[in-house]
Parts: sequence; structure tokens; C-alpha cells
Amino acid sequence: MLHNIAFGKVTIRRTPYTPTLLLPLVTAAEEGNPLEPALNAVVKQLGFETFMFAMSVNPRGHHESQSYVYTTLPADWVIRYDQMAYIEIDPRVLKTWNSALPMVWDYDSERGKDQKTDDFLDDAAKHGVASGVAFALHDPRYERVLVALNSSRSRMDKVRRASITSQLGEMLLLGTFFHELFMKGIIERGLAPVTRGAALSHRQRECLQLASHGLSTEDIAYKLGITVRTTQFHFDSIRSKLAAANRQEAVAKGIAEGIISRRSQMNL
Repeated sequence: MLHNIAFGKVTIRRTPYTPTLLLPLVTAAEEGNPLEPALNAVVKQLGFETFMFAMSVNPRGHHESQSYVYTTLPADWVIRYDQMAYIEIDPRVLKTWNSALPMVWDYDSERGKDQKTDDFLDDAAKHGVASGVAFALHDPRYERVLVALNSSRSRMDKVRRASITSQLGEMLLLGTFFHELFMKGIIERGLAPVTRGAALSHRQRECLQLASHGLSTEDIAYKLGITVRTTQFHFDSIRSKLAAANRQEAVAKGIAEGIISRRSQMNL
């Protein structure tokens, strides 16, 4: 569970602006080799330790969106992030949602806003995510893409920030090239998300239970005190885990598998 999907052989067009740094990654994809060794080497050369790529995508055109993730982060952190519903408070998600600009952050820059965010930052730091760069990619074919490079170093000094600034172009190209590889290697081949079959988090069960009572996305967001877009993220994950084409099918599967019950009360 949660091992990255093997791409197989994937070829993308090499352009005149393809950085030398990324050639080993492109070559590994062309030869059908595992991408992690080449990806780890690129991330390390950029001054980071781990990589995360996540997206919401409508895989068939007539289905509702599902969530896909590819990461070199430890599996225990990926599972904990999901189960704790950290997507609701992760500053990287919140700050890149309405901006195409990269976010350069560290423990200090995000701390002190509220207790939930501070708790997230403390927990993330324990799992090697204490600073980094995050940015969104906007692809007209798909809904949402987030790329993050992470470091266990909790604070960035001026020298570190200057180094990151000088390499931002290569980081953005890494995200763009990996996105293209992911589209061809995973999405266009119709492969399932790695979370398929994983347990729903408490928050996801709450969303699904409320949906079974006929509440809309807006109603669910209001009742749970979260944003509409975060509620949509939760349903992307629900459909991914349950292999459901839409919300109605997810509710039906949730009831059939005993995850939720029609008889449950609304005061969750």
C-alpha cells in the first residue's frame, strides 16, 4: 500500500530548454526504470530531501475527480497526513490554491498563525518536512496539481534563501517535466491511484455520511467548518479509495461496505 506506481516506459519530447539536471530522470522514464533513484538525485542536487506530486484529476471525462499522489516521503507520514486531514490546514495547499507563484517557506515563516497550524508544523517537522518550496501547476486538461520539495531543516538563513531563489527555474521545470511524465505514464494509461482500497479517514467518513443524507458540498463544508474546496478534496480522496466514479456511487459503496450507515444521526 502507498508504494508509487511503476510508470513503465514513458517518452516525452526533449526540448532545447531541458536542463541537464533532469536528463537522468527523463532517461530513466524512457528506459522503463524506477524513477525514484533519479528523482532523489535531482531533489538532492536542488538542496532538498523529499519530493511530493499530488493532483486531482477527472480520469475518464464523465467521472468526478479522484486524487493521485507520487512521493518519496515516508509512507507513515503520507498515511498520517491523510488520516489527520492535514490538507485542511497545510499552508502549502492553502497558499498555492489561488496563486501560481512558488511558496518558499520554513518553520518560522508559517508558525504563530493559529494552534492547528502550529500543531501541523510540529508534526510535519518530526517527519522530515520542516521547510521547502511548493507551487501549483495549472493544466487546462486537469483540475489541480501541487508540487513540493521538502527539507528537514527547520529554518532558512539568507544564504539558503538566495540559493533557492537562484534555482527556482529548475525546480519549476522539474515539476513541469514530472507532470508530463505522470500524465503519460499513469493518467493516460488509466492506472488507479495508489490509495485505492485504503481506509477512509475520520473526516472523510464524516463527509460521506453527510452526503448520504443528501447534503450538498456547500452544506457539508458549513456543517464541518471547512472550506468548500477542502470538502471537494476530501471527496476526491473518497472516490479514489473506494474506486467510485461519482459521489452517489461512493455513498452506495460506503453503505454496502459498512463504512457509513443510513441510520446514523446528523449530529456528527
